[in-house]
Amino acid sequence: MRNQRRSQVEFIVLMAALMSIVALSIDAVLPALPDIGDFLSVKDATDNPKLITSIFLGLGIGQLIFGPLSDSFGRKPIVYIGFVVFIIASIICVTTKSFEMMLFGRILQGVGLASPRTMCIAMVRDSYSGDYMAKVLSFVVMIFILIPVIAPSLGQFLMNHYHWHSIFIFNLGFGVLVMLWFWIRQPETLKPQYKISYRLSIFKTGTIAFFRIKPAVIYTILSGLITGSFMVYLSTSQRIFEQQYNMKEEFPLIFASLAISVGLSTFMNSQLVVKFGMWRIVHFAMLSFVLISLVFIILFSSGNNPSIEVLLGFFALQFFTIGFLFGNLRALAMEPMGHIAGIGSALNGFISTVMAVPIANYIGKFVIDSVTPLFVGFLICGLVSLALFYSNSAKFSRVFKNA
Repeated sequence: MRNQRRSQVEFIVLMAALMSIVALSIDAVLPALPDIGDFLSVKDATDNPKLITSIFLGLGIGQLIFGPLSDSFGRKPIVYIGFVVFIIASIICVTTKSFEMMLFGRILQGVGLASPRTMCIAMVRDSYSGDYMAKVLSFVVMIFILIPVIAPSLGQFLMNHYHWHSIFIFNLGFGVLVMLWFWIRQPETLKPQYKISYRLSIFKTGTIAFFRIKPAVIYTILSGLITGSFMVYLSTSQRIFEQQYNMKEEFPLIFASLAISVGLSTFMNSQLVVKFGMWRIVHFAMLSFVLISLVFIILFSSGNNPSIEVLLGFFALQFFTIGFLFGNLRALAMEPMGHIAGIGSALNGFISTVMAVPIANYIGKFVIDSVTPLFVGFLICGLVSLALFYSNSAKFSRVFKNA
């Protein structure tokens, strides 16, 4: 029993470590965006956040490639292939002097990192199901959230003492260590009876099967809307705190404190989800997400920014609700797709990410001298999400009939 518990704990931490390579590649770069832009002679500073959203675009594309392949060849070989792509992309990012080539490198980094990210979700689904799967995913995300807490400070330290290139080199070194751990300790999770002989029609049949599962499609779209709204903050946070509030030195600490808010709610979700169920928690969190956004817009409709303390309070509340949404929406989408976990996870990630990137790029263009457009984006995404959530009316009626 003790060995089994140790094995489960190690599995959760290892899955979180795989996802953490993604988080480091995104969040550690945030403090360096102005320096990278200057080095690459970027004329419009509003283009710098594309270095963040571009990696998400790659993540979406990569999941669509690696997910179906993993259903045929297993999870572990696909993780290794993805990391090789990440190594090549990192070399491009470190050596280029062109902003366009840097964007290409970031997209390619995303493609490579899509492998460990997608395989992490698929391996959890291979091993667990139901609300307990959501609990395990919540633990994975909770540990994963610790990376955004330290990543901006780490990035700023490396940039101040060395150069922004060292951020990419550090991320690569961290990834190598995680890959060694994964290679030595993690067994293959794809059961032999679920392996599908590879053929080009796999993607077609898997996609058709995915779109026939209405809850999977709905919760995937919801993930895209919530991820898109959060990505606006992620890509503009450096500009908000460093330029609008003139808090360059405090930025890593502020970013870390808000990441803790997400981590706290994710931890609470891991304790509550088995008792209350994913659906109820998501419903309450979505209502809260919309209400918080609406209150902010009403209070600051003039467009003038509130004090930093008030802003952080609203952000903390908003991200607290998001912590209840990320893992549960993914788990709700994956629950009916055990027979196509690989391609199901890939389509879930691809659709939600490809939705999120244009949402973030479009709304982010308005976040120049005020944070109000960010909360307008939260509100719109939240209202659309609620409408889609209620479209699953049979589930809605049944739950409240039994309440």
